[in-house]
Amino acid sequence: MAERRVTVDGQTYTLKAPFLVIATQNPIDHEGTFPLPEAQLDRFLIRLALGYPGPEEESKMLQRLQRGHPIDELSPVISGAEVVACQDAIREVFVDDKVRRYLLEIVHKTREHEDVHLGGSPRASIALFRTAQAFAAISGRNYVLPDDVKRMVLPVLGHRLILRPESRLRKVSPASVLGEILPDVAVPILASQQAEAEGLLA
Repeated sequence: MAERRVTVDGQTYTLKAPFLVIATQNPIDHEGTFPLPEAQLDRFLIRLALGYPGPEEESKMLQRLQRGHPIDELSPVISGAEVVACQDAIREVFVDDKVRRYLLEIVHKTREHEDVHLGGSPRASIALFRTAQAFAAISGRNYVLPDDVKRMVLPVLGHRLILRPESRLRKVSPASVLGEILPDVAVPILASQQAEAEGLLA
């Protein structure tokens, strides 16, 4: 993934931007498959758990599949150049020093937690930083709030934490570890929030 190249039949192809890798994992059927090494897991920006669809969503799925597959009718909604432009714009979203320190404290606490064998890497810090910027942007803001960081903690850090074997035996999960860490990190108050609060009190 980091090389942004793929080799097929001995021929190596360089992949143009935007470059994206999406992988799926079936938690039931593990025969013939192996867990990814920590270094490879760390290269995935986020992990999402979809779960089962609700009855209404599943009913719509059946309706859409009745006469064909919806994927056959898909058409582009944005060009590659526009995706790259969006990625560049995300980098301009403002991150206050207090928010940056808040983010780093969360990541550092994953490295110190008693149930964690391997905590968040510097790559995890970068991923949390970038996804917080992106979440702020899609929320219509050009600045990151601590809540943006908190919202992205589990998707970004959950698959990166390697727990101690004895902790796994006690059914400790990355989600529960992160749930313990977040309340222990003081949430910063930004100047804009403080001014708004003082305005409401006045």
